[in-house]
Amino acid sequence: MKTTHLGRTGLRVSRLCLGTMNFGPQASEAESFAMMDRALDLGINFFDTANVYGWRKGEGVTEQIIGRWMAQGGGRREQIVLATKVYGEMGDGPNDRGLSAYHIRRACEDSLRRLQTDHIDLYQMHHVDRDTPWEEIWQAMEQLVREGKVIYVGSSNFAGWHIAQANETATARGFMGLVSEQSIYNLSSRTIELEVIPACQAYGVGLIPWSPLRSGMLAGALQKASEGRRALDEVQDWIAVHRPQLEAYEALCRELGESPAIVGLAWVVHNPVVTAPIIGPRTMDQLEGALRALEIELCDEVLARLDEIWPGPGGMAPEAYAW
Repeated sequence: MKTTHLGRTGLRVSRLCLGTMNFGPQASEAESFAMMDRALDLGINFFDTANVYGWRKGEGVTEQIIGRWMAQGGGRREQIVLATKVYGEMGDGPNDRGLSAYHIRRACEDSLRRLQTDHIDLYQMHHVDRDTPWEEIWQAMEQLVREGKVIYVGSSNFAGWHIAQANETATARGFMGLVSEQSIYNLSSRTIELEVIPACQAYGVGLIPWSPLRSGMLAGALQKASEGRRALDEVQDWIAVHRPQLEAYEALCRELGESPAIVGLAWVVHNPVVTAPIIGPRTMDQLEGALRALEIELCDEVLARLDEIWPGPGGMAPEAYAW
């Protein structure tokens, strides 16, 4: 398994990140345990979760599953870089969500308890909180770092200017600030090329793309158009709108002799700003198949054809829309 630095840090993580959002809702605890064990066998050492995963408010179902897996021992905790998130609604009270110092502190303690560990390697803000000043957020994060409960801090779903604002404020406080940003990024969702990716480059922030296959739409949607989630009305509507692109894309993949899922992942990995796309397997086959994306090289001609099928915003701002 290839590894790379997480942003500007000295920490090395696998080029694929194991996303655990399906652990609980889609995969049983036994299946989840098996996939995490297999991920370690394959050299995947980067595991991502969130306190809201499991979708039962306040319970942290997925974190609990990971905690019980690590509690089995065998060096499981020591072998992984564990990332979780804070922001989402974890109760009915007015302070049970967001990025207030009050909620960050409480949410961190709750995650540590559910995960059965004494520290979180990468603590990510799941969304920007426009109602909380950065001085308050960084004060809370600095305290957690001093206590050894958090090692690195990352963000998710931030705009480019949020990354700049956060890291400039952190620098003024003598704090490391954000080391990673988790954004939606795939062939059909390329908005972050305008400002988020340039901000990540400028500040040494590693990019961790979520939904690199657009919830499976880039994994052969036309071949399996009536299965699982693809049978939902909103998914069928998306397929109908993008059918010409999907037909061209899947035809190109057949020409290359690779599955659409592998080509889509390989395209994301190709970007030098990307640390590791998040793969969210529901089955062992999906987990093992994803490794192929690290083995293939997309030549300039193929990259150009993918750009024709799935055009981006035109590059970075402002050149994408102005002189």
